[in-house]
Amino acid sequence: LRFDEQVRVVVFKSQVKGVFCAGADLKERAKMDDAEVGEFVRRLRNLMDEIAALPVPTIAAIDGYALGGGLELALACDLRVAASSAKMGLIETTRGLLPGAGGTQRLPRCVGVGLAKELIFTGRQIDGEQAASMGLVNHSVPQNSEGDAAYQRALTLAKEILPQAPFAVKMGKLAINKGMEVDIASGMAIEGMCYAQNIPTKDRQEGMAAFREKRPPQFTGK
Repeated sequence: LRFDEQVRVVVFKSQVKGVFCAGADLKERAKMDDAEVGEFVRRLRNLMDEIAALPVPTIAAIDGYALGGGLELALACDLRVAASSAKMGLIETTRGLLPGAGGTQRLPRCVGVGLAKELIFTGRQIDGEQAASMGLVNHSVPQNSEGDAAYQRALTLAKEILPQAPFAVKMGKLAINKGMEVDIASGMAIEGMCYAQNIPTKDRQEGMAAFREKRPPQFTGK
């Protein structure tokens, strides 16, 4: 996906009705020794980092349970859409654990430190509407009879992104992600570098031409 230039948006959804991702298999985990658990979690954290580093926008379609590592997967995505009935939570402390695949870092960056601490300390599960009210998900939608309402809304969101200039969108994502890691002055410099990369693109010229000619732009990602 990272190297396929035809890919403009990635939507993560589950094939299992009622469950986005239920997290690690604790029965499997119980058979591991301490060293194996450490390696397993390290690989899981690396996977989430790989997802977060995808250059194109990513959307998690949460149509059911997203617990523990399942919510960490959703947090590694850029955008999240949830069914109002979906259940989400970093429940690790209820199992004698703590989030180990990015949850302690991505949740506070998403909802703020105070709320993140409350959710992680309590292991509380919240529904889609509660998640939307605290900014954990971008949209909460009523579940449909097929059980894929969040996926359908995620597709609608993806279709809003698709017509936009692909390289500009990628640079926007990079500027936001890198800028969030530094002070605002450094972030402005990062934005400037990303903008400079976009200036010589054919898509920028196309955007300007389409505006002058009062027609929809035809972006190619070049």
